[in-house]
Amino acid sequence: MPNGFLEHTNLTVSDPDRLSGLLQQLCNWHERWSGPAQLGRRTIHVGTEKQYLALYARADGAAGPFTKGAPLNHVALVVDDIEAAEALVVTAGLEPFAHGDYDPGRRFYFFDWDGIEFEIVTYG
Repeated sequence: MPNGFLEHTNLTVSDPDRLSGLLQQLCNWHERWSGPAQLGRRTIHVGTEKQYLALYARADGAAGPFTKGAPLNHVALVVDDIEAAEALVVTAGLEPFAHGDYDPGRRFYFFDWDGIEFEIVTYG
């Protein structure tokens, strides 16, 4: 049986630079690539050498035809310092919600500027 891992997820956003900056701070990621994409759009790949989020934007800066939950529910990111991550989210002008402790970790959620829901998780 083949083994696999999630390499990337592509999200349509209104401002890929803004979300890339937040994700770089939250996860200690870096911009792997940035450039032109299909239909006159631009994409930033932000993540690690093995996995990343592709932040795809229309040339006019609009978020595109996709809506939350159709079919994406949220993107979960694991961090080693959830308090520092929450402070970064608040500093970015976003609102954390649905804080929870569960075995084996802790979490909270936030919506980015385009309504994409992120879950921030820490374990141990």
